[in-house]
Amino acid sequence: MLNYLKITFFEENNTTLLKRIISFLIILSLIVVVLETEETVSEKYKNIFNFFENLFLLVFILEYSLRLILSGHISKYRGFKGKIKYIFSFMAIIDLLAIIPSLLMNFSSDFLLLRIIRLLRMLRIVKILQDNPSINLFFNAIYMSRFQLYASMAITFIILFLSSIFIYILEGSIQPNEFGSIPRAMWWAISTITTVGYGDVYPITLMGKILAGIVAICGIGIIAMPAGIISANFNTIHVEKKTNGNKTKR
Repeated sequence: MLNYLKITFFEENNTTLLKRIISFLIILSLIVVVLETEETVSEKYKNIFNFFENLFLLVFILEYSLRLILSGHISKYRGFKGKIKYIFSFMAIIDLLAIIPSLLMNFSSDFLLLRIIRLLRMLRIVKILQDNPSINLFFNAIYMSRFQLYASMAITFIILFLSSIFIYILEGSIQPNEFGSIPRAMWWAISTITTVGYGDVYPITLMGKILAGIVAICGIGIIAMPAGIISANFNTIHVEKKTNGNKTKR
């Protein structure tokens, strides 16, 4: 039983029935929080919402308590210092933050504060990351790609800045309200580079339209670049993990 709980709460690569149940309850709790923001629904089914919230609170308190107790059986969390280390670890803090908002709701009558506290329960979504190998693999790929992403971000800001300057020169005197300054022009540059194109601000001169076309084409490459970097590293990590898994089996 002890070994089963250790696998459930501390081993990322192994999935147990209990881990799946906890993940299901986390998702269910998020759905309840979302539905609760609709006043017509929350008022009509107030007792049901309260029942589920108390159920989630009980489960998450029990889970946090078990993690805290069992952390002493993990080598890096043994002893008093190890316990303190676990309490202040990122995931332990997330576990605690999943509980605190529900407790604070019973001690607040301020409407705005109560609404903020209720929305803080959405932090439970981070708990899904705790033991999900696929999601952790994705974040590892992002971390592995960090230097390439920094370079990609730098290129994006350079193009953003240059396109804002050029559109300001080309359209600033003709459309002063839209392009009368570089900061104003940046709104157009952001929406064009990200290929959103809201249509609220657009160039009307020939040179301005040519620039818009060039920026839009550059935007396609800018959006695709991070996706390609992350997917390449994701595939690399996945292959390495699969290879290591096969070696372990042998």
